[in-house]
Amino acid sequence: MLPIPAEELNGSGTLGPYWTFYRAVVEEQLSRWLPGEPSVVLDLSGGRGRWSGQAARAGHRVIEVLDWRRAADTQSRLHDAERVRHVRADDLAFLPDESVDAVLAEERAMSIELMAESAMSDVARVLRPGGRALVCVDSLVLGMAILAEQGQWQHLRQTGEVMLVPWPDGGITRCFSSSQLRELLMGAGLEVEWLRPRTVLSPSTVDHVLAAGSRALAWLVRTELEAHPDDGDTVGIHLVASARKT
Repeated sequence: MLPIPAEELNGSGTLGPYWTFYRAVVEEQLSRWLPGEPSVVLDLSGGRGRWSGQAARAGHRVIEVLDWRRAADTQSRLHDAERVRHVRADDLAFLPDESVDAVLAEERAMSIELMAESAMSDVARVLRPGGRALVCVDSLVLGMAILAEQGQWQHLRQTGEVMLVPWPDGGITRCFSSSQLRELLMGAGLEVEWLRPRTVLSPSTVDHVLAAGSRALAWLVRTELEAHPDDGDTVGIHLVASARKT
């Protein structure tokens, strides 16, 4: 069974409260993760503007790469036009070595980038020593659930290999186990600081708690970020990791 129905994976549909909670988790996680001092932040999250805008409002200089594979949110880009430099590119050749302090790869960026190993090597190249990357990918749990929904039972046991899954919108997503995501980061020469599911709380739990009152969202987000799941492959549609260039 899909952890979240396929029609809900784009953030629309009946699970509005869950996606409100999900975005609040990402926002708080990013707030805690961003450098404490003004820094140069590279955002590879697809040109939607939400996370680059948050980083810019926190005092950082942001370079946002507008991905040709995604429709960018023009309104968000215009809102933060004075704080964020926008670049349309399909790789990082425009950046010199060791030129940024932090890299955001939110919005499943490394799952949409099927040549993720090459992309992560480029991320490591442009990071300064001590710089960090925050990476979000589709999980193996999600990939297996989508294949099951599509009736592709013959592929469900191929969990040791790279899993490429037809996405409901016609695209392809690369799904990762926690060990595969760790290997991706370490293979690029980065040291993994932590790795976990983005959320461990189910949509039904979130819906139930949020119905209790307006203060419930902050409590839910705090509970989520203080959770320490033992096995990143057992729950969660997305995995998220923080890695440092030593």
